[in-house]
This record gives sequence, C-alpha cells and structure tokens, in this order.
Amino acid sequence: MKMKKLDMPDILKTNKNYFEDYITRSTYNSNAIEGSTLSYADTYAIVFNDASFKISANSREIYEAINHKYALNFVSENLQNALDERFIIEIAKIINKNVDEITSFRNVDVFIRGAEHIPPKKELVLNKMLYFIDNYNNAKYDSVFQKAAHNHIEFEKIHPFTDGNGRTGRLLINYELLKNNTAPAIIPVEDRSQYFEFLKNSDTDAFAAYLEKLSNEEFKRIERFNV
Repeated sequence: MKMKKLDMPDILKTNKNYFEDYITRSTYNSNAIEGSTLSYADTYAIVFNDASFKISANSREIYEAINHKYALNFVSENLQNALDERFIIEIAKIINKNVDEITSFRNVDVFIRGAEHIPPKKELVLNKMLYFIDNYNNAKYDSVFQKAAHNHIEFEKIHPFTDGNGRTGRLLINYELLKNNTAPAIIPVEDRSQYFEFLKNSDTDAFAAYLEKLSNEEFKRIERFNV
C-alpha cells in the first residue's frame, strides 16, 4: 500500500500533540540508549516544564534532556539547510551544553566504551569529517533509508566529538528523513543491543531495513494524531 505524502515540517509546527509526543519519545529513547536513568514521565516533565511531576535526577541528566529538546528544535527548523561542518558542530554544541562544552570537532583521542572499534586519531578527524560531508551530499543511494543508515554508521566510526556522538548521529538520521518528508525513525531503548550490532558490523542493509520499519510504524502513529 502506497503511503500518502507527508509534510513533516508542517506537522511538527502545527500539530502540538504529535510534536510533544515526538520530542518526548525521541529524547527519552536517545538519552536512555546512552545510559540516562530518567523515566519517560520525567523526560516529559523536564522538556515541557510540567511541574505536576516530582523529578529526582542528577543535573547532567536534566541538562541532557533539555539539550536534546533544543537540538531537535534546531534540526527541525533547519531542514532546508545542506549538511555542512557548521551544522553538525552546532547540533553537537547544543547536545553538550552545560555537560561538555565544545566548539569544534575533537582535538583529543577518544575510545568507545564496550566497543572493539577505535575511532581515528585526533589529527585525522577534520579530514575524515570533510570527506564524510562531501560523501553525504554527493554520493548516490538507493533510498533515503540507505543514505541515513550508511552515514550514521560512518559518523559513529569517526566519533568526531568528545561526547554526544550517539545523540548527534541519531539526530542526523531524522534530519535526513524529515527533510525528505518521511516519517522519522525513533530507535527505542529496548532495541539498544540490536542497534549497536548494526554499528559494530557496519551492516548498512540491515540497518536501513530497520530504519524503514521504524519509519513506517511512526507513519501509522502520526495518523493517530489526526494528521
């Protein structure tokens, strides 16, 4: 069955209920994948300033939730912009505000906890990111899901920032889907192990199929909000 065409920027601007749902689920799941202990209700209360919930959380997790909301807003308001160095760094700056203040790609070597892959040395990061951006904008892909999957895997391999790489990379997935008027793909924390396996194995095809499945599920969810 062919799905109707979505106007995702308009949906996010005009459908308040879906906007809150999208922001909360995206923030909760992306942060939980990175180890945040905030509940879904806590996340909603923080990002939408709902004083009816009593929140017990450390300041870092609170900042991470707030930052992710603002980063989502930044991405959704700049879908018309081409992906470039400035755009990627700005997302990461918002993600890391009051947590790990950054101004550029990393200038230190980093390691990924629990991963066999070792990211490139600090002196190689800038060139690898410039190549990443050129490939992102000019390479041909079979589908928007193939593009999002391939580039997410490559981005996480480079690990261009000292912190917030996973959150930034997942925002870039939905930057690509939303700008193509495709329902976003919100990776649930319950699929954390499967998601990490896609990255570990550089399995673009399986990851692309997974993102497409999530996007199709999100499309059905959007319809329930009377879009």
